[in-house]
Amino acid sequence: MNNKESVRRYRIGSPYSTDAIVQDVPISEGMSEEFGLIKEGGLWHLKRDMVPSTKIYGLGESTRGINKRGWEYISNNTDDWNHSEDHRSLYASHNFFVVQEEGRCFGVFIDTPSIIKFDFGYTDSRKMDISSQNGFDLYIIETANPREISRRFRKLIGPSYIPPRYAFGYGQSRWGYDTKEKIREVANSLQGSNFPVDMIYLDIDYMDGFRDFTLQKGEFDQDFPDFVKEMKERGIHLIPIIDAGIKKDENFDVYREGEQKRYFCTKEDGSTFVGAVWPGLAVFPDVFRPEVRAWFGDQYHILTDAGIDGFWNDMNEPALFYSKDQMQDLQNYLAQYAKYPVDSLPNFELEGKVGAIKNSPNDYQSFGHQIDGRWVSHFDVHNEYGSMLTKAAAEGMEKLRPGQRILLFSRASSIGAHRFSGIWTGDNSSWWSHLDLIMHQLPGINMAGFLFTGCDLGGFGKDTTRELLVRFMQLGTWTPLMRNHSSSGTRRQEPYAFEDNQDLAALVQHRYRLVPYLYSTFLKAAKEDDMMFRPLAFDYPQDPIACELEDQLMVGDEVMIAPVDKQNATGRIVYLPERMIRISLKPDGTIESEKWDKGWRWNNHALNETVFFIREGKAIPLGKPAGNTDEIDVENLELIGDAKAGYELWWDDGISSHAQIKKRAL
Repeated sequence: MNNKESVRRYRIGSPYSTDAIVQDVPISEGMSEEFGLIKEGGLWHLKRDMVPSTKIYGLGESTRGINKRGWEYISNNTDDWNHSEDHRSLYASHNFFVVQEEGRCFGVFIDTPSIIKFDFGYTDSRKMDISSQNGFDLYIIETANPREISRRFRKLIGPSYIPPRYAFGYGQSRWGYDTKEKIREVANSLQGSNFPVDMIYLDIDYMDGFRDFTLQKGEFDQDFPDFVKEMKERGIHLIPIIDAGIKKDENFDVYREGEQKRYFCTKEDGSTFVGAVWPGLAVFPDVFRPEVRAWFGDQYHILTDAGIDGFWNDMNEPALFYSKDQMQDLQNYLAQYAKYPVDSLPNFELEGKVGAIKNSPNDYQSFGHQIDGRWVSHFDVHNEYGSMLTKAAAEGMEKLRPGQRILLFSRASSIGAHRFSGIWTGDNSSWWSHLDLIMHQLPGINMAGFLFTGCDLGGFGKDTTRELLVRFMQLGTWTPLMRNHSSSGTRRQEPYAFEDNQDLAALVQHRYRLVPYLYSTFLKAAKEDDMMFRPLAFDYPQDPIACELEDQLMVGDEVMIAPVDKQNATGRIVYLPERMIRISLKPDGTIESEKWDKGWRWNNHALNETVFFIREGKAIPLGKPAGNTDEIDVENLELIGDAKAGYELWWDDGISSHAQIKKRAL
């Protein structure tokens, strides 16, 4: 069965278009046999009975386990840091999943920028119910197994973004690096304590009053290009943040020009919509219009002209602390209680009213975009906004840095954005459960096309511990984005801030030794439309134990990882679905290797070692220690695992947009 024969497309209602699919798939007559279609209560419903063996994989960046059965998920890009199990929505909308059951396996993509609900046995444990107010295109992909379905889907949506190779180094970040001297202190502390490093991130502190495309007066605006050059000479790239909201300020040239050209989102009456985020009252670029994307992307020149070659885009759901109209309504509402006795105030009612002002659906319905010559409510295309804003940045980089790859990753996303950026999983917390969460998210994120991804190691919010940071870093050794990021007001969590920090330095050194394998594996996955991270169920579908495990992952075709995710644990039980070679990278640079038979084993995993498993008959390349990615010596690699098996290394120049990949047998 060829690719076109295995993919069917059905149109339900009158959907808004997205740019997710790059291949031409004709619309089929009738309706897919996989679902029943009904319309009730103003909603379209796709319904299907599930059997006991039904498993559901995918939905990208979402809560709960790898198998999504048993819960309700809502694609509604949401700025909400509290990623607890009961949350239906996070920052991204990745509407692709695979259904696997006895005798059947098929993939489903719901192509729409609108809010959509996936009830996978939540209301009725035997039923699947997918509902949407707006129409959508339904794609059905049927073939032998989940991994092959994922490959077929990836061909439909186009190739994955490949960042510059330096992005595979270690990055240090914190909301609070608000002076050049603080950044120098971070660089000195990392490099002086034997931590390899390639990136230091700039949060909103570097801006002038949180205005995009500006530099803090009296600090970063003084000789900024020289500072960028100084850091690069140390092997460190500075990576600034860019937010979605543009400060409403007549003295701010970016706002003034955008308002004069009518480039911002408007209400239906044509007036500019005004919300509030970090800079206070703000407006939002109408990036569904190509001319606005071109204008917004060009604004990055203020930073690229200074030598900046990487960005992270944030707050682009878009996040709304409140709108000017909603705040006025709230003030009027609260005014009626100003003279009430304190003991007679409706406490819970007031709390709900105040809390509801953030990211209010009423606000998202009140403004919109000019699409194909007509005004469209933002509510109907909400999940595409973050992707379009990041697309504007990517298009801008093609003009500002032609022929060169640039590091670009985003918080909000939808399928299609994987072609021009990576993503990170947003404001997680220093919780052990969030270590489990990223393990569960990685395969689904890859299935949605996003290969360059990772989480805030150690947790962004709350206070971490040394042990939790270490366990995060042991997992982060394998994620393409390896970044330690934390919020102001939390405990300092730079790895050198803890006792015995040379143990933590050893973990980062191990990462750099593994970069040849990770970068090669990434390139293979990008070019062959494959996944970098997979559940064991995808590789061992006939093994009932492997199909149930969600705390072990395959990385590439050679490696299995089994991170420790429990406090005070010295190791964990590991299941080997076949004979494998246990590898331990020690802090002194030595390597311990031992063959383990198939089955259950106790695996000691100390806080200062990197432990993983290589499949029998496979080998991976390991480099020598390096201070940054430019220092990695790929001409003198050693093979670990089954060295007789050899390895094909994929490598390129690490920076050119259309670099030729060189394949070398080791």
